[in-house]
Amino acid sequence: MATDATLDAQPDELLEDGLGNLHRKALTILKRIRDGALDPETGQKVGPSYSISKAAALVGRTASAIREAERDGRLPQRDRTASGHRVQYSLEELDHMRAVFGTRPWRAPTDTPAVISVSNFKGGVGKSTLALHLAQHFSIHGYRVLFIDCDSQASSTMMFGYRPDVDLTEDDTLYGHFHNPELLGVRSIIRKTHFYGLDLIPANLKLYNLEYEIAGYLAQNQNFDIIDLIAEAIDTVVDDYDIVIMDPPPALGMVSMAVLQAANAMVIPVPPSVIDFASTVSFIDMARTTMKQLEQLAKRVKPAYNFIRLVGSRVDESKSMHREILSMMRQVFGGSMATSVLKTSAEIDNASSRMKTVFELDRPVTSHEVHNRCMKHLSEVCREIEADVIRSWASREGEAV
Repeated sequence: MATDATLDAQPDELLEDGLGNLHRKALTILKRIRDGALDPETGQKVGPSYSISKAAALVGRTASAIREAERDGRLPQRDRTASGHRVQYSLEELDHMRAVFGTRPWRAPTDTPAVISVSNFKGGVGKSTLALHLAQHFSIHGYRVLFIDCDSQASSTMMFGYRPDVDLTEDDTLYGHFHNPELLGVRSIIRKTHFYGLDLIPANLKLYNLEYEIAGYLAQNQNFDIIDLIAEAIDTVVDDYDIVIMDPPPALGMVSMAVLQAANAMVIPVPPSVIDFASTVSFIDMARTTMKQLEQLAKRVKPAYNFIRLVGSRVDESKSMHREILSMMRQVFGGSMATSVLKTSAEIDNASSRMKTVFELDRPVTSHEVHNRCMKHLSEVCREIEADVIRSWASREGEAV
């Protein structure tokens, strides 16, 4: 029998209570997943570490050269595990090795930092997956990287170990910076991550308000300079980095347009399915049309991209339609289409369920075969984009990745 309180409650109040309970339970699940991704001793996420052979490959020297540098004091002596094996090398130690050996891949001060937008307004195309692995790839290979999460869903921020709407306030995101630029400054919201050399500007749900506030500003002031807000924020810190990776919302709204205006390179993940490909075609056309309108109506200079790279994502080559569409994409897009593809893999899904990327796994979740195949595909895609970046730097002219 219904109680008096239930009878008195309005439908909206019952719905609100129901959603509130769902939200609280969902946060509990999220906390369990997040806690499982943290180191039990430090309570923090831990970056990857590497054997001496892998470290040597990453720093561009031989294992013998590392041992020799340790013997003659140029590098610290290596500790041993209880079983007598060398303790593995962290990303910070790899950076120190590169400094000793002179193999850091940093751009020259005269080279323009790569500011890359990983964009598509269709959800579920692997945008954040590609953006995260790309940022981590650059960090692993010794570049200085800034990752900017511009999506209010904050999936990427969560992968860095945060519960975005619990651990972060609006002042920790670009939203807070744009409301108090003099008080906060964008440098104050940049956070170090568990990947040495990879910094983060996080996001949370509050960032969604920027969509309305930018639109309102445009309507009230008829001044399109507000579109430069992300570009201006990046300009204040970009000299500290080689690469900036931006993960915009899966929609061509005001924030996405600000991201496209700030970028000097674009990576577009495209699953080879009819629906996803058609959506990508619409995204490209809408982005082109919007930029043209800004150029004509607001007298703005059209962004100049050093490269635009389409990447086949969520590819399942066991499906004939995927193979057919992928073949057509390669024929039509030619050199703009990445040769490598990001294939569907249980390893990516299983790593994500642990709030990790594949590059963070210290052992395979599925099998060694599946893990190695997934690592190969991810690395090949990332290396192609790394080659695009290097080609845009005059100091690295003619250099191969």
